[in-house]
Amino acid sequence: MNEPERAVADDPARDRIQDELTALHQARDAINDEVVGQPQVVDQMLIALLCGGHVLIESAPGLGKTLLVRTMGTVMGMDFSRIQFTPDLMPADITGTVVLDGSSGEARTGRFQPGPIFAQMVLADEINRATPKTQSALLEAMQERTVTVAGHRHELPSPFFVLATQNPIEMEGTYVLPEAQIDRFFFKVVLPFPEVDVLDAILGRTTGAETDRLERRIEPDAIVRLQVLTREVPIASHLRRAVANFVRSTQPGVDDADGDVQRYVLYGVSPRGAQALVLAAKARALVEGRYAVAADDLRAVALPALRHRLQRNFEGDAADLDMETLTMRLLDAALRSAAA
Repeated sequence: MNEPERAVADDPARDRIQDELTALHQARDAINDEVVGQPQVVDQMLIALLCGGHVLIESAPGLGKTLLVRTMGTVMGMDFSRIQFTPDLMPADITGTVVLDGSSGEARTGRFQPGPIFAQMVLADEINRATPKTQSALLEAMQERTVTVAGHRHELPSPFFVLATQNPIEMEGTYVLPEAQIDRFFFKVVLPFPEVDVLDAILGRTTGAETDRLERRIEPDAIVRLQVLTREVPIASHLRRAVANFVRSTQPGVDDADGDVQRYVLYGVSPRGAQALVLAAKARALVEGRYAVAADDLRAVALPALRHRLQRNFEGDAADLDMETLTMRLLDAALRSAAA
């Protein structure tokens, strides 16, 4: 992989950044070696991590969601925690609670017992099986990086990365995530069913002798520094303007909106979605070894950044409008207009 095209700092800080980028690339290779046939998904996960965002993973059972998250946690050197969401799960089961502590021999005092949310990487498995009350326990944690229990705020570790999974097939006994919570997810990643060659490789890897254990390839502190560096990646003013024009073109209430948008879209991309698109493009450029955003970076991250933010109305559902096709058409039009 190519090194970034321009120096980002003076020695020795520049050398440290280069070493951390090299470690990031090695971590990506290690994840791809373990999770067969999902390089695009792995890149999307790394991009979200570099942006400090959270990921909603959607796929049918058995496609390796848990393996992907566990592998990423090990290779990235992050503390890992898994929460299995069920209808009887309570908010305190996630955030933690105050317990009476009399171990000192004195009068019992309240002591905060942290819940599984206090980890650097949290897998919220089948998040849509928990009640809305329990789902909302993640809202503050994901947005504010804090947890409030008994009137006291507790800081979550850094980096903090939530990966939630949901099964799109079986919806019985599930609770649809409210739009406010869906918008908290930086990316919505869809795991495709593997091709025959990939499936054959998976069978060969998982039904034979166990392989060597994974090793840490990068330190969490380095990830935090790369998150800072991601925001420093420049984007040309005409590309930023193109994003602004694109986001406005997705609003059905705008007079000059596209005809399909006015007819089939319930609501368009929010400013938060525009921020996610730009940040993700910066991270993608960095992962690819470039220190400037290109139009292809915006195209590459548009669907995971926006597929859960652009919603069809009733008529769009009836017409089965492909929102991903519409999204890319509008983005391409905005980029062409900016380049003219």
